[in-house]
Amino acid sequence: MIRQLALFLAALLSIAPASAQIAAPPADPADVRVTMLTEQGPVVIVVHSGKAPATAANFLKYVDQKRLDGTAFYRGVGAADYGFVQGGTQNDPKRILPPIAHEPTSQTGLVHDEGALSMARYAPGSATGDFFVVLGRMPSMDAHPDAPGDNQGFAVFAHVVEGLDVIKAILIAPKSPTKGEGVMKGQMLETPVKIISVRRTP
Repeated sequence: MIRQLALFLAALLSIAPASAQIAAPPADPADVRVTMLTEQGPVVIVVHSGKAPATAANFLKYVDQKRLDGTAFYRGVGAADYGFVQGGTQNDPKRILPPIAHEPTSQTGLVHDEGALSMARYAPGSATGDFFVVLGRMPSMDAHPDAPGDNQGFAVFAHVVEGLDVIKAILIAPKSPTKGEGVMKGQMLETPVKIISVRRTP
């Protein structure tokens, strides 16, 4: 499953980045603020419960049940200000909850822009407790209903509003030349960055 996900994400990342940056969606009364404390510092996230209700509810369930405490960011793909970092449960059977229905960006109106959080998955409807944070603009990760094949993209559900520098530091952290399989080889962090706690905040 992880190898299949890696192949899919790698294929999407190979598409050149868009030049224009798109700002995070405006504040919504349904938004929920969450603080993720990492070894590198805090990251404040706004979870878009109104726009992506199923995906947001899933993430908040992991938060409220403390299932993300003690997990890590373990993968970084890209360089400098363009790419993504991946973290979460790594399919740990003691942590994951049942997979959730897929909410494509064509349905939510959210896109893979600077600071977007999106669910890692293989087939649509297979996402559990792994997610990634985008740096730059990655339209190839959005849903493209008219494209052939798996055109559903990934489900954006939140944005980083503070601490994007922490995410950038994780992206450029040293990678292991031996960890990972297939296209993931060379993308796994030499030293994963621990996620100490994730909590709702006012």
